Amino acid sequence: MHFDALDRRKLVLSGLGAAAGLILPSAAALAAPSGAARRLTFKNLHTHESLAAAYWADGHYQPQACRQIDRLLRDHRTGDVAPMSRRLLDALFELQVRLGGTAPFEVISGYRSPKSNARLASTRSGVARRSLHMRGMAIDIRVPGCSLKRLRAHAVEMKVGGVGYYPKSGFIHVDVGRVRYW
Repeated sequence: MHFDALDRRKLVLSGLGAAAGLILPSAAALAAPSGAARRLTFKNLHTHESLAAAYWADGHYQPQACRQIDRLLRDHRTGDVAPMSRRLLDALFELQVRLGGTAPFEVISGYRSPKSNARLASTRSGVARRSLHMRGMAIDIRVPGCSLKRLRAHAVEMKVGGVGYYPKSGFIHVDVGRVRYW
């Protein structure tokens, strides 16, 4: 196989970029001092439950706080609880830092059981049949005092996954799947 100098340079630079991605800390890790607690505050609009929890402290995810978050973000239709992606929690923390506040994330939908998702997909447009909500990798939110446009803009800038914009319904969708916007 023949490579010219420019092709070799691109290959080396892309390899270095990929290696840096494995070594560099996440944006959420950069947003908080090393060892500092990462706190999230939620209000579930369907169950009326609220929670403020330090899901990360002393360099580790906190199992009890993560279980509390999983429970709060459960499928409100069935009561099913599933583990939420820790990458999603980190993305929400980064979003909170970018917003510069501690206002709660008002939750429209967190985890969705396959049964609930199938029912929604059959009766509403815009519900993915293989939704990342079913894998604990997605959340639909709004933040009091923050416009949806601003919330969406910050989520899009993060480039951590998908961001959906639903101004008529009053929320944005954030997930940690592939990067895409709608």
